[in-house]
Amino acid sequence: MIKAGIIGGTGYTGGELLRLLALHPEIEVTAVSSRKEKGKKIHTVHPHLRRFYDLEFVEPKVDVFSECDVVFTAVPHGEAMRYVPELCRTDVKVIDLSADYRLSREKYEEAYGKEHRAYVEAVYGLTELHKREIRKAKLVANPGCYPTGAILAAAPLAELEIVERVVFDSKSGMSGAGAAPTEFTHYPNLHEAIVPYRVTNHRHYYEMEQELKKFQYDIRISFTPQVFPGSRGILTNAHVFLRGELEENELKEIYEKFYEGCYFIRFQENVRLSYVRGSNFVDISIYRGDDRAVIISAIDNLVKGASGQAVQNMNVMFGLDEKTGLDFPPLFP
Repeated sequence: MIKAGIIGGTGYTGGELLRLLALHPEIEVTAVSSRKEKGKKIHTVHPHLRRFYDLEFVEPKVDVFSECDVVFTAVPHGEAMRYVPELCRTDVKVIDLSADYRLSREKYEEAYGKEHRAYVEAVYGLTELHKREIRKAKLVANPGCYPTGAILAAAPLAELEIVERVVFDSKSGMSGAGAAPTEFTHYPNLHEAIVPYRVTNHRHYYEMEQELKKFQYDIRISFTPQVFPGSRGILTNAHVFLRGELEENELKEIYEKFYEGCYFIRFQENVRLSYVRGSNFVDISIYRGDDRAVIISAIDNLVKGASGQAVQNMNVMFGLDEKTGLDFPPLFP
C-alpha cells in the first residue's frame, strides 16, 4: 500500500482528499495534520467520515510526514513553502494544492503580492496536458479551480495557434472561497445573487496565461470570475475569437482528437453543474456562433478543481491507472 499524508486536513480540500482516499484501493492514509485540532479524531471535524478513519490530527512536522510515500499539502497560499522544500529533500513525492508552486517565482510574487521564500521547480499538474512530466515528477503543483476549467476549454484551439482572443466568464460555488466564513461568502450577501469580483485582476489569470501561452505565445486572454449561491461547481463560458473559419463539426473533431484517451473529459450536448457534482469529470459543450466559438466547461471545484485532480496526479506519479479511486458516477441531481 502507498502511505499518504495530508498537511492541512480540516479545510474543504483536506476533507475532500480524505473522502476520496478513504476507499482508494492502493492508499493508506497514515498522517493528517492540523495545528488547531491536534489530538482530535478526524470525524470530529468531518462527521461524514465517521467509521472511515480512526486517526487523530497531528502537528504538521516534516519528520512525521517524511515516513509517507506521498504528501498532499492542502494549506493556504504562502503556507506550503514552509514544508515543501524540506519534504522534497526526502524520498517523499509531494502534491501541493496551494498556489505556491504553480507559477514562476517572479509571476507568483506579482500575482500574490508576497515574497516567495522557498522556491522549487514543480510540474504543473493539469493531468490532461502534462501526464508525461507528472509521471516523473517529485513535486506537482495542483492547478487552481478556475484555471482547470478555463485552460481545458481553450487548449485544443490554442495548440493550433488559431485563437485571436479568448474571454473566460466563470461562475463558482461558494466553497471555492474556502471554509473560513467571510462577509463576501455570508449567505444573505449571496442569496439570489451572482457577484463578480476581481473583475479584471484575479490571480488565477496568471495560470491561464502561463499554460495557454505554451501553446500559442500571442494569445490574448481575459477572465472575469463570479460567485453564485451554490456550494460546488464552476461553469466556464469560453468565448473564443478565431483566426479563420471553422464549422461546429470541425471544432468538435479538434476537441475529440486532442482529448482522445482522456477518461475524465466528457463531451455533452449541454453541460450542467449537476452532471459533474462530486466527480472528477470535466464536461464540455461546443458551439459555433457568427463571430466566435463558445466552449462551455463544467467541473466540481472541490474535485477536478482541487482534491480529485490531486488524486489523479498521484495515480499517475505512482504508475497507477489515473482513474483509480475516482471512477464513480457524479451525484445527481
